[in-house]
Formats: sequence, C-alpha cells, structure tokens
Amino acid sequence: MTVATAAAPVAIPTPRGPIAGLHHDVAGATWLYVLGHGAGAGMSHRFMAAIAHALAARRIATLRWEQPAMTAGRRRPDPPPVVEELARAACGFARQLAPAARLCAGGKSMGGRMTSQAQGRAPMDGIEALVLLGFPLHPAGVPGVERARHLAAVTIPMLFVQGTRDALATPPLLRPIVAALPAARLVEIEGANHGFEVPKRAAVDPVAVAADAVAAFLATLS
Repeated sequence: MTVATAAAPVAIPTPRGPIAGLHHDVAGATWLYVLGHGAGAGMSHRFMAAIAHALAARRIATLRWEQPAMTAGRRRPDPPPVVEELARAACGFARQLAPAARLCAGGKSMGGRMTSQAQGRAPMDGIEALVLLGFPLHPAGVPGVERARHLAAVTIPMLFVQGTRDALATPPLLRPIVAALPAARLVEIEGANHGFEVPKRAAVDPVAVAADAVAAFLATLS
C-alpha cells in the first residue's frame, strides 16, 4: 500500500534567496519529480495539486517550486533567465532533500520549458529524465518551433504529455519535433487543452492519464 504524506512547505535556497516549495513525500517512492508551475498559476493551482496527488498514488514523490513573482502576487512571471536559475536551484535542493531518490524534472508549461532550457544549457547533476506537461511550443495563435530549438541539446530521456487541443502546441508541429529527438516520447490526451481540461462529455480523467503516462515512462528507465 502506498502511503503519501500531505505536501509539506519547504524553503528552497537559490542564488536569489529562498523560494517557496511543496514536498509531497511518498513512502517507498523510487523517483522524486521536481515540478515547476506555468506562467499563469503558482504551485498550489488545482492542476499542480491534482497531479502531485495522482503521482503520489503511483508511488512518485514530487517537489513543487514557485517563482517569486507568483508568491508576491504579481501578474507577470519572472524573466526566463531567472526561472532557469531557479529550476537549477530546485533540482540541486532535491538531491539534498532526497539523496536516495532518482530525480526527474520539468513541470507544467513554462516550468517545464525553462527546466528543459536549463538542462540543455548545462546538464544538471543527478537529473535522469525530463517530464514536460503541456510544453508551450509557441504562443496561442502564433504557430512556430523556435521554442524547441534547445531540445536537441538535451541528452537525457524526455516525456511530453500534451492535449490534442493545446493552443500553445499545435500537434502537427510538435509531433515531428518529438519524433526527431532520440530519447523522447509523446503521450497525447485526446480533447485536452493547454490546462489539461477536457469537454464534460469526454469519458477521460486527464490528470489520471498524465500520471499514468509519467509512471509508465519512469518505469522504463533502468
């Protein structure tokens, strides 16, 4: 039986001072997922909480971290170079927090993109895989692939979990990008938008599908 604690607040040290975090520990978990949030909502957003709980039920611990701009209640996220630096610091803290765990990193939308950019720029110690939930390939209504250029520099396995109605990642653009990456996998959630919401008539739980995809992906890594 999996035993998960409630998410415990933690202070994550960074070069810019401590930032807020939530550690969702799980007894017997092999993996700890360092999970950044998107540009429009913080680490306590309902999706972030739901995916952490769903992963805990699948024996995957999580460390959510929050941008200072979100903690301060500002509307705009921190600048990308700052977020990359924070992602790197959160991953370093995760190694201290759970020294026996295997580490994967990424997050929702901007959190995943900035983590992947940090990994592509300089590999982070101990991070074995990236898990990207709703990778924001381009702004809504402005299709493009420039945001994916750094992915070729990432040498560890990557999982992309995307909705087929994601306005920030047009499927015909994202699919060939992932297919061209040697250690990447794409799981699509039929009917889900960028927020992993599906029409009421859809007989699918997008959070459960995403959590199952993450668990299955991590199980393939030896």
